[in-house]
Amino acid sequence: MNKADSVNSAHSVQNMRVAFVLCGALAREVTDIARRRGWNVSLYGVDAQAHMRPERIAPLVERRLRELIPCFDRVVVIYGDCGTGGALDDVLRRYNVPRIAGPHCYEMYTGAAFDALMDTEPGTFFLTDFLLRGFDGLVWKGLGLDRFPELKETYFANYRRVVYLAQRDDDRLAAKAHAVAEQLGLPLRIHRTSYGEMEARLVALMDEIADERYKPRINQQS
Repeated sequence: MNKADSVNSAHSVQNMRVAFVLCGALAREVTDIARRRGWNVSLYGVDAQAHMRPERIAPLVERRLRELIPCFDRVVVIYGDCGTGGALDDVLRRYNVPRIAGPHCYEMYTGAAFDALMDTEPGTFFLTDFLLRGFDGLVWKGLGLDRFPELKETYFANYRRVVYLAQRDDDRLAAKAHAVAEQLGLPLRIHRTSYGEMEARLVALMDEIADERYKPRINQQS
């Protein structure tokens, strides 16, 4: 896309009603990106706890799409596959709604570095800013470790390290990462990512979103 086309696209988007359907784990980051980029978009979250049962993700996103498509010119989904086994993309194809590329937020933040991190140590437990802020409720209680702490050895038996993918320079989150690693009995590495590929991919998609090929449709058979 040349500069003139980019300017025209930005103008078109500003005149459109655009909704973002996003994973709750990305809400703070996407809100910040949208504010800095000056996008006139409305944000609608999906409960991040659905990650504990990935089969819930596609139906929850579909419910949002059916609510929003009649009210918006474009809908963008900000989600990875996140363990749905392709079910989320099947839903999006039916409604002709795009999502940013990526299997999960760890890869979105790190890009090609994710494969390098996994090649170095497949037994890596990843943390993000969101997971650190909600670790006690989402992970510890979510896995029942507050009630059955002996399960820690089972859940984390195959992990060899913790890697904190840091979106911000935050001393409190860094301290929390050290505490979590100590709690799990694993060494910690901090890898600073900012918003990484997630922002780059979202910007690229928004540069094209005014194109007619992204016009959503309601799936009457659902």
